[in-house]
Amino acid sequence: MNTFGRNFRCTTFGESHGNALGVVIDGCPPGIPLTEGDIQPLLDRRRPGTGPLVSARTEPDRVEILSGVFEGKTTGAPVALLVRNRDAKPGEYDTLRDVFRPGHADMTYQARFGIRDHRGGGRSSGRETVGRVAAGAVAMKILEGQGIRIHGEIREIHGTSSPEQWEEVIRKAKAEGDSVGGIVEIVAEGCPAGIGDPVMGKLDGVVAGALMGIGAVKGVEIGSGFAAARRRGSENNDPIVPGGFLSNHAGGILGGISTGQAIVVRIAVKPTPSISKPQQTVDAQGNAREIRVEGRHDPCIVPRIVPVAEAMLALVLLDAWLEREKYRRFLPDKESEG
Repeated sequence: MNTFGRNFRCTTFGESHGNALGVVIDGCPPGIPLTEGDIQPLLDRRRPGTGPLVSARTEPDRVEILSGVFEGKTTGAPVALLVRNRDAKPGEYDTLRDVFRPGHADMTYQARFGIRDHRGGGRSSGRETVGRVAAGAVAMKILEGQGIRIHGEIREIHGTSSPEQWEEVIRKAKAEGDSVGGIVEIVAEGCPAGIGDPVMGKLDGVVAGALMGIGAVKGVEIGSGFAAARRRGSENNDPIVPGGFLSNHAGGILGGISTGQAIVVRIAVKPTPSISKPQQTVDAQGNAREIRVEGRHDPCIVPRIVPVAEAMLALVLLDAWLEREKYRRFLPDKESEG
């Protein structure tokens, strides 16, 4: 499935070494001031070729607004955003046409569709997130108008929580032809209480699903997360006083609905599977093969995944906020109740 959302619906398209990637947003509210300059900063944080510790692929990732904006404002029509591939080198992947890379989706895509784009993973490449980030930037612009701000930061790389050591850890892995993963925390400040649906459409469930939908993410926790399993209820409950909550172990969500506190989410990011160390695998005929994945790859995807995670949280919160707005006109007018 390539479409996300019920109200702010985003359909992404494009492959790693195709002509372009992008997204079509259906359900974007009209009258929102929007230019490429609102979208580009988030794409710049995600793009490759920015330093020695990320992929050397040189992509400017310049966004183009193709539709849905007139005289600097959204019209309510679908907003189409395009990012053209400028440094694609599909020929580098010819040796992988019939070989399955360990840790990648090569084998599963072949099993599911009976065909796959071997050029950098095609649709399963991390480059697919370009469309998500572009749409997320639009969502953030709308949310900021409602006082909701989202930011993410790295918490760990390869088990190390000291930022002073991260570069050394990544450089060592790269020098050894290997890679490392880490943990990222994303926080939404200013989210009002009452966003999200109970039971089957819980906000925390949708958030977890959206973040797990990022290719490199293998775990999600909200608030205290797994630490809650090692506490008693008296330790993990968030006491409520007239002024509000005294703690936020719940991560800003109770019963699938936002509490008005900061929404706090952490994701576990796996090591980049493309490594130059020799690995065992098989080819499309089931024959044993040894593989070394050469090319332009990140020894650690964690820094570049931060804006992707921010974008996905923004898409979830905006979609849930728009859902709530559909019903607010039926709520009683508290001022008229005296």
